Amino acid sequence: MCSEKSISFVQWDLCTSSLRKLLQRMSLRISWKCAVAYNTLDADTVVDAVEFVLQNFTEMNKLWVRMQHQGPVWDKERREKERSELRDLVGKNLHVLSQIEGVDLDMYRDTVLPRILEQVVNCKDDLAQYYLMDCIIQVFPDEYHLQTLETLLAACPQLQPSVDIKTVLSRLMERLSNYAASSPEMLPEFLQVEAFAKLNNAIGKVIEAQVDMPIAGAVTLYSSLLTFTLHVHPDRLDYVNQVLGACVKKLSGKGKLDDSRATKQIVVLLSAPLEKYNDIDTALKLSNYPRVMEHLDDATNKVMAGVIIQSIMKSRTCISTADKVEALFELIKGLIKDLDENLHDELDEEDFNEEQNSVARLIQMLYNDDLEEMLKIICTVRKHILTGGPKRLPFTVPPLIFNSLKLVRRLQGQEENAAGEEVAPTPKKIFQLLNQTVEALLTVPVPELALRLYLQCAEAANDCDLEPVAYEFFTQAYILYEEEISDSRAQVTAIHLIIGTLQRIHVFGVENRDTLTHKATGYSAKLLKKPDQCKAVYACSHLFWVDENDSIKDGERVLLCLKRALRIANAAQQMANATRGSSGSVMLFIEILNKYLYFFEKGNSEIGVSAIQGLIELVTTEMQSENMTPDPAADAFFSSTLRYIQFQKQKGGAMGEKYEPIKCDLAG
Repeated sequence: MCSEKSISFVQWDLCTSSLRKLLQRMSLRISWKCAVAYNTLDADTVVDAVEFVLQNFTEMNKLWVRMQHQGPVWDKERREKERSELRDLVGKNLHVLSQIEGVDLDMYRDTVLPRILEQVVNCKDDLAQYYLMDCIIQVFPDEYHLQTLETLLAACPQLQPSVDIKTVLSRLMERLSNYAASSPEMLPEFLQVEAFAKLNNAIGKVIEAQVDMPIAGAVTLYSSLLTFTLHVHPDRLDYVNQVLGACVKKLSGKGKLDDSRATKQIVVLLSAPLEKYNDIDTALKLSNYPRVMEHLDDATNKVMAGVIIQSIMKSRTCISTADKVEALFELIKGLIKDLDENLHDELDEEDFNEEQNSVARLIQMLYNDDLEEMLKIICTVRKHILTGGPKRLPFTVPPLIFNSLKLVRRLQGQEENAAGEEVAPTPKKIFQLLNQTVEALLTVPVPELALRLYLQCAEAANDCDLEPVAYEFFTQAYILYEEEISDSRAQVTAIHLIIGTLQRIHVFGVENRDTLTHKATGYSAKLLKKPDQCKAVYACSHLFWVDENDSIKDGERVLLCLKRALRIANAAQQMANATRGSSGSVMLFIEILNKYLYFFEKGNSEIGVSAIQGLIELVTTEMQSENMTPDPAADAFFSSTLRYIQFQKQKGGAMGEKYEPIKCDLAG
């Protein structure tokens, strides 16, 4: 058994060796015959040379294909390797044909191409068919391909089902695309020969003929056709939409794809129009664009949504109508809401944050000069983002709030500039919408963020002179503070935000302002830590003295706040002494001293020289105490304060006279 197998192997080896020598001899004959043709370029010689090369090509290809079917079955792999080594000899025929000067377009169309394709189709060998079709595309001029496109494409559906025809056609379309890009004057020729229609028809026939072609292969063909269309017919959106529609038809009934290669090709397909037009508006005009996206799995849908947003950011495109926003948010819904509840659990937190930040930036870019249309845009965005779930709302609600507040301020200006003219969207209507939107954050919950947004809305309502609206927003902020914010650090931050915002509000009447300031001072005094209490209470002093508003200058209540802060600082100092020396309480005394100086300069008659002098002496005594831990920061702050007093005294004038009675020893 073993000896017979060995004999067969030897016979096969001698056979392939003989075939190789025969092919090489035939190849040499080609070179000789063509050399003769180049030396005597008359018509008859050219015809003879072409006929000779075509005959050699036919015979060499037959020998080459025959190798596939000779020899033992167990040695098929070696035969394939032998064939791969000899294929260049076969392809050399086509290269020689392309180099013969007398082969013009007419001869190529009438004689050369039909004879080559006849041999390619009849050989019925997948390796030979793929290689020779690729050779035809690579060696002959682009102009010849354009003028004989129908003939070349007609052969494609006749090839063996196992032939990688998608790569052949993709290379053909790539060459034609590059040809159109490098020779714009040839574009009328593309229209004249109806290149798009022929390619589209051929691709349909190939896909129909190769029933076992994977989805990825079909999408690759449509992706190549789309690239060709965008290069050759960039103004024909109907062609682009037609390609997308053909892809949708192929994907019909497939649902969401789980083939990674197919989904990757769909991303390439959908990205092509964005890269070409650099304008999302164009993509939104393509009715089949979202239909293709529907077949992406949820993870890839999110990737494609990210590509769309990046394209908008790169081109700085302004989405200016509610209809476009609706279409856009349908396209990027993979980032707007959870299509798959389990998908977020698998996503890295940093990646998720970056995705949502990109959505937030997109919301900020939405704009229209028309106020009514802008309100429609805001309502459309709100409808979509409120479906995003608790993890997304903290990212998407704030940009919507601030974009809405921009509209409020534009409305304010419009009403001032067009007195008596009624504007459809009103600040009150928008504030009502904003109140409902911020309430959605309470389900997350993120009370600190909601409180900040309520205060921003209150300040905007103040600018619009809407006292009831501003008061309502403050009331909501206070409720959040009392019921939802329990962390001590968060409380400190929140109370300072409340104080700072309330200080800037001018629209409140006496009763409403007293109610709100009383609440703020009460919250300040109830903070967990004494130093935090002290700082918040002396910050409340500014609520009773506003420079720009003469009606809010209550020197007595300012003094009460500062005295209360001083008592809290004393209590903190006693606690520090019990723990053997902390300089933090001394720093509080210095800060309170600076508040006294501020209101002293502002003309608060309740702040006298004696109170300031007493504070200076108190700080000096405390800093010299044996129990006090040295603190360079406190020393520098106090020295700077004393130098400021000295500077005011030296400057002279009315302010210098006010400061003159104050004694401060810089050396001390």
